[in-house]
Amino acid sequence: MEFIAQNMAPIMFASLIVFLLIGYPVAFSLAANGLLFFFIGVVLSPYSGGSINLAWPLLHALPDNFYGTRVMSNDTLLAIPFFTFMGIVLERSGMAEDLLDTIGQLFGPIRGGLAYAVIFVGALLAATTGVVAASVIAMGLISLPIMLRYGYDRRVASGVIAASGTLAQIIPPSLVLIVLADQLGRSVGDMYAGALIPGLVLTGLYMLYILIMSIVRPNSMPALPPEARTLGHGVLSLIVALLVTGAIAYGAYRYLAPTQGDNADILGFAVGVIVIYVVAVLDQRLRINMMSKLAQQVVIVLIPPLALIFLVLGTIFLGIATPTEGGAMGAVGALIMAAMKGRLTRDVVNQALASTTRLSSFVLFILIGARVFSLTFYGVNGHIWVEHLLISLPGGETGFLIGVNILVFVLAFFLDFFELAFIIVPLLAPAADKLGIDLIWFGVLLGVNMQTSFMHPPFGFALFYLRSVAARVPYLDRITGKQIAPVSTGQIYWGAVPFVLIQVIMIGLTIAFPQMVMRYKGPAVEPSTIDIKLPDMPSLSPLGTPPADNGAAPANGGAPAAPGTPDLSQPPNFGDAPAKPAPAPDLSQPPKFN
Repeated sequence: MEFIAQNMAPIMFASLIVFLLIGYPVAFSLAANGLLFFFIGVVLSPYSGGSINLAWPLLHALPDNFYGTRVMSNDTLLAIPFFTFMGIVLERSGMAEDLLDTIGQLFGPIRGGLAYAVIFVGALLAATTGVVAASVIAMGLISLPIMLRYGYDRRVASGVIAASGTLAQIIPPSLVLIVLADQLGRSVGDMYAGALIPGLVLTGLYMLYILIMSIVRPNSMPALPPEARTLGHGVLSLIVALLVTGAIAYGAYRYLAPTQGDNADILGFAVGVIVIYVVAVLDQRLRINMMSKLAQQVVIVLIPPLALIFLVLGTIFLGIATPTEGGAMGAVGALIMAAMKGRLTRDVVNQALASTTRLSSFVLFILIGARVFSLTFYGVNGHIWVEHLLISLPGGETGFLIGVNILVFVLAFFLDFFELAFIIVPLLAPAADKLGIDLIWFGVLLGVNMQTSFMHPPFGFALFYLRSVAARVPYLDRITGKQIAPVSTGQIYWGAVPFVLIQVIMIGLTIAFPQMVMRYKGPAVEPSTIDIKLPDMPSLSPLGTPPADNGAAPANGGAPAAPGTPDLSQPPNFGDAPAKPAPAPDLSQPPKFN
């Protein structure tokens, strides 16, 4: 009994892992585990030697935990339904289809062009939707048949679609970054700013892999044939349009700089983008054909999602809006974009609301279960056990980071990112903080690591999403009329392996180059350059020196007293006749004591 009582924390944690591996729902496993060990802990408390601090009245704290700032009144988590709604409306509005078709045509003439387009669109969808399922399913439905039609290797096609969809995990406005910021007690805006560069670097690594594969195995990713490029040529026209946009933006900046100050560059860029977008729309509608068809389509398709990204992320980074307010504006912007495309129907709104409610309820129930679990776990000093266990790892801070990342990487085989964020992160954060690790950097590092939970064979959710939309049986292609072989589950799994390795490399790069994340703090301040100026104040006499009379210089070289300075050497006068000063003693005679 004493052994069980004194080792309640590791037994409780191991029991939770067993519950999850058996297959019980996460929220109910957390709550049931917490309540079960609460009852056991109260009974065994006398045998614990003071290591268990549980009593029946402690259960009264649960309602405060549920309705306090950590769950029901948590303003940070309110951003999750907004971003989820925005992503689902955009996915239903056909934005992904338009982007993939247009960017595929733009990159089509080069080897691996469709793969580059999938990665580029995956990053754009990540910055607008933040939902992995929507990105993977949309790209799987649209791009996979095209890639198979033109002879792409099935493993390459499957891997690039699944990996590009998971960019929604690390590129803001990611849902996992919101949860991590909440669990680490840090600002969501800082977490977004810290994750932006690592997300873009990871996107670049994906493209670098495609470039290498197009050189090593060129037949695995052929270029689009000329008959498939329906938008024709026109890259030169697009380059000219970009140069004109830059010139207009610079001119607007110079015009607005005297009146707008630091905001002139952003406003000037906005003016340039609006002008080129209006020109492209008028050129297409009026059939002036001043721009090529490809340039028209790229401008018209790309600018609305880029504007939405600025509306959401730009306002957050500039400090104009909080993440919750940015999510609300993004949701409204998504509705406007869907309405402009004529695809804002009642069914779209109903589906978006249903999916948003389902995901938000899922997060809420997990969070409630986590509060029950943590109440008991902290009562048996589990946080101290975990902290001592992690701090005692060899290698100090580096050993801690390596050990934690290995732990999260292994657990990601069995748990998804919400479960990891609500169960593991609250246990790791105190140890990281005690070691002096910046928690924003630590959160971004964990976010990159948790991204692998979507790609791990055999339980990766991105692989399941792709499997649900990939062909299982041979089918006839509607364009070429040829029979296309299906995509096997093994091909999807093997296609994911290189991208999992790339994500592991990204974890190492984030540890080796922390400044990618730490830039969220802004430029460092050199203390030697700080110049503190105090306002002019009346000079005072030095301490211990009587004030000077009539502006005379005081003793010890002090500054003359300012006019009107009271004589503190005399007692205060409350309206009586001024007291006569005492006569100066005659020091030439001996003193008298009577």
